[in-house]
Amino acid sequence: MLGISQQDIADKAKVSVPTIKRLEAGDGPLKGTYETVSAVISVLEVAGIIFTNGETPGVKIKAK
Repeated sequence: MLGISQQDIADKAKVSVPTIKRLEAGDGPLKGTYETVSAVISVLEVAGIIFTNGETPGVKIKAK
């Protein structure tokens, strides 16, 4: 959605690229430590992603 590379996310979240790949490959809820998942979510939110909740959880891009 944002065109951010796995390397950029990993660098900003201070995790490894294989960790990002593992998180992206999983189906359903993210499987990782709370700290790792929190760091990745924070990076994505700063980049402009909004995580939605409700009956149909998902993501959208912040309006500019």
